[in-house]
Amino acid sequence: MTTSRNNPSIAYSITIRAQYPNRAGMLGVITSAIGEVEGDIGAIDTVSSSRTTMTRDITVNARNVSHGEQIEDRVRKVPGVRVLSVSDPVFLRHLGGKIEVNSRSPVTTRNDMSIVYTPGVGRVSMAIYHDPAALWTLTGKGNTVAVVTDGTAVLGLGDIGPGGAMPVMEGKAVLFKELAGVDAYPICLDTKDADEIVEIVKAISPGFGGVNLEDISAPRCFYVEQRLKDELDIPIFHDDQHGTAVVVLAGLINAVKINGKKMEDLKVVVNGVGASGIACAKILMTAGCFNIIGCDTQGIVYRGRDNRGNKAKDEFAEISNPDNIEGDLAKAMQGADVFLGLSGPNTVTPAMVKDMNDEPIVFAMANPDPEIWPEEAQGLARVMATGRSDYPNQINNALCFPGIFRGALDVRAREINEEMKLAAAQAIAAGVPNSDLNEDFIIPSIFDKGVVRRVAREVAAAAQRTGVARRSRRRVTSYSPRAGV
Repeated sequence: MTTSRNNPSIAYSITIRAQYPNRAGMLGVITSAIGEVEGDIGAIDTVSSSRTTMTRDITVNARNVSHGEQIEDRVRKVPGVRVLSVSDPVFLRHLGGKIEVNSRSPVTTRNDMSIVYTPGVGRVSMAIYHDPAALWTLTGKGNTVAVVTDGTAVLGLGDIGPGGAMPVMEGKAVLFKELAGVDAYPICLDTKDADEIVEIVKAISPGFGGVNLEDISAPRCFYVEQRLKDELDIPIFHDDQHGTAVVVLAGLINAVKINGKKMEDLKVVVNGVGASGIACAKILMTAGCFNIIGCDTQGIVYRGRDNRGNKAKDEFAEISNPDNIEGDLAKAMQGADVFLGLSGPNTVTPAMVKDMNDEPIVFAMANPDPEIWPEEAQGLARVMATGRSDYPNQINNALCFPGIFRGALDVRAREINEEMKLAAAQAIAAGVPNSDLNEDFIIPSIFDKGVVRRVAREVAAAAQRTGVARRSRRRVTSYSPRAGV
């Protein structure tokens, strides 16, 4: 696959501050030069102007870092142009971090100090001591999530450590706050010991209403999540697994409405039997899909295969591939109705899609480059989705985790169970009305503010139906030590 498919993106934009003679035609010369090297101009802003000199900031989207350098070099070579500076908007947005702590209780007088801190705060501490449930109301616990990682599986970057993971966790915290009003804090742990991770999270858990595990490599992530679910009474949610699974199911619910097929009749191929792939397969099974085949770099996962000590794959083999077929990905895709890609770029060919059943559904979610590009699947796949924002039908976890935690926190859920995940998927799918549903619109936008509200409402209701909610979905606005919470 050529890099020409990697279109310029704001993620690799640069802002060039260029000074040049203030005469007609100079700006056109500069923009033409940028166009020659396939830069995508996003904005042109005037910094200063005089009779003789013009200074402008020119923001240009590039394909990657080296393409940005090529654009800069081309502008420098334009006669009469002086490049004063080149900045990277992505790095500028991260200066000082992306989150901060704001006080909900201003302290401007001596009385304020006495109420929010000593001596008044002692009364509140003792109220919690006598009634531990009051912690949910008298502190921020009920609206606070820990975003926990060890930095071993960050995006598509791999094991880059807790420091490298920090900007991603901050970004997650931003989405929690902006989309759902949930306060989230990055907890980046400098350890790869699964038991140590569990003990640390348990030790800090009193201050949090839920834990979002993030970017922890498989198979350790399964162990960490299960132990925390067993040993804590707050929601534990590994978003790489379950957030992906929920949004995939939501997209599939709508995709089968388009081709008229039923969940129970689908043959589904999952390429990538890691944390996300296994979670996607399991939620589809819960939703009624029975014929699911997993593939990895060794080919089809089947009962009796040597998985080199990977217990997660051994267990997956026992519940998938009902006919126990063997072979490679191409063999698995023959006659398949659905392809779910959670693997790597360019692993699927047009010929493989042709070998699928009529009107196939292809979710190629490897990022940034999918298993097969939409252009290659055009005319072959009835419905196509990717993990990218520059194509229709982006499968984005941000459709799930803010609302699912909002709903869980609102009812003080003890866990996030399968019924709550299914409710979230149904709520996301409902974000696309049947009247608007089409091949290029099977999943709502993350900026659709109604998504979080619907997901939170349905998740909270599911928590109540299944008995894991501590209270009804309402907001407590006052507290009486005598009445309790």
